[in-house]
Amino acid sequence: MSRSTARPRYRHPVNVEMDVEAPLGARIADRVTGFLGSWRFLVIQTVIVLFWIAGNIVLLFHFDPYPFILLNLAFSTQAAYAAPLILLAGNRAAVRDRLTLEHAAAQADIEEQQNERLLGGNTKILKRVESLEESILALEMQIKTAVERLDADGRT
Repeated sequence: MSRSTARPRYRHPVNVEMDVEAPLGARIADRVTGFLGSWRFLVIQTVIVLFWIAGNIVLLFHFDPYPFILLNLAFSTQAAYAAPLILLAGNRAAVRDRLTLEHAAAQADIEEQQNERLLGGNTKILKRVESLEESILALEMQIKTAVERLDADGRT
């Protein structure tokens, strides 16, 4: 299974919405900007530029002589396409972050409600235990009184 054809299977709803259900253009923009922001791209571009400049200086080929106008045009074209793609990917990242925060907040609300129910249940249990302890204490006092009476009656 190669990296380029394997589509990850997400369970988190934000990832499903942002990656699996994303339109084709958005997925392409993410992939292109992912490549443009990688070391691999920087190394490849650097090698091509060095080869371009060295080839034109040493006259291996001479289609773009020194001030390298064609190379400058290629960089300008690359920047013209890269900038909107980077902005699109940045906007998608902002949307992903917002959706992630909203999902986390919703989960936190659910957990808070569960905690409140648990605390309410624990409070009821605690009150019941206190009531039982009071009953036990009252019974102990009655038993103690009855034993003391029996002791007092038995001595006389």
